[in-house]
Amino acid sequence: MSHGKRKEIYKYEAPWTVYAMNWSVRPDKRFRLALGSFVEEYNNKVQLVGLEEESSEFVCRNTFDHPYPTTKIMWIPDTKGVYPDLLATSGDYLRIWRVGDTDTRLECLLNNNKNSDFCAPLTSFDWNEVDPNLLGTSSIDTTCTIWGLETGQVLGRVNLVSGHVKTQLIAHDKEVYDIAFSRAGGGRDMFASVGADGSVRMFDLRHLEHSTIIYEDPQHHPLLRLCWNKQDPNYLATMAMDGMEVVILDVRVPCTPVARLNNHRACVNGIAWAPHSSCHICTAADDHQALIWDIQQMPRAIEDPILAYTAEGEINNVQWASTQPDWISICYNNCLEILRV
Repeated sequence: MSHGKRKEIYKYEAPWTVYAMNWSVRPDKRFRLALGSFVEEYNNKVQLVGLEEESSEFVCRNTFDHPYPTTKIMWIPDTKGVYPDLLATSGDYLRIWRVGDTDTRLECLLNNNKNSDFCAPLTSFDWNEVDPNLLGTSSIDTTCTIWGLETGQVLGRVNLVSGHVKTQLIAHDKEVYDIAFSRAGGGRDMFASVGADGSVRMFDLRHLEHSTIIYEDPQHHPLLRLCWNKQDPNYLATMAMDGMEVVILDVRVPCTPVARLNNHRACVNGIAWAPHSSCHICTAADDHQALIWDIQQMPRAIEDPILAYTAEGEINNVQWASTQPDWISICYNNCLEILRV
């Protein structure tokens, strides 16, 4: 796409409220995103959209059915384009989808409670960037599960993807709301989780017999999201349910926030670190605002964001494109917008 005619903002309107949303990672699929519907019934949808170079418009390439709203969507973190073109969604179960030119088909459904008629819904998941055969899910049943995926990379042979439980652990005293792998120590074995007990806990797959509490909310409010700094694995961000601030933590200084970002005027819904910089982070909230912060002053107080964008509705998700660091995506109501930063 020629630089001259590229706009700063592109918008796509879906036929339903958008909740889950994420950027494709493959180098040959720039400006491709997946969107999940939020409809309060069983029948929900996922759409794959892409920016048409000629028209500079988003077009829907593919829509498929999804049971219940998907709580999170991620594309396989395949920056070189060597794995199958896979997409994962969490909801009642973790599902892995294979994206084709015209259709998307379910490749495997990963179910951890085979002996029960009830499933404990998954609140979130993360896909390991160093080893794309590892995924971790978080559940309302207080557990996190680490999954191993076999994607069979033999070229020219059609390979079904299959998965197995590597380990399941009781991570918190109450529901677990988010899980994220850390880039520390090789990027494969360390992960953290947050949950309704108000704590951030850190785990090492090599030593699962104990975990480290790196933060507890002073009021014991549930913590909904956590997000690791992409460049400096010492830092992570978290936020409490109905909270208007984002807390930045340093794992070397447990339990004491190194910064609090509190310019939002309504509850924060999303956090995204810059993929290319250790000192920039974007937060998005019900006050219609997406704010980008420069935190290099830490531990001095971070007073104000360096950039602010006001959307036409309450922003419920924000993602910073890992392979296109000039672009941030937000969603509000039935709209997706990508913003050049």
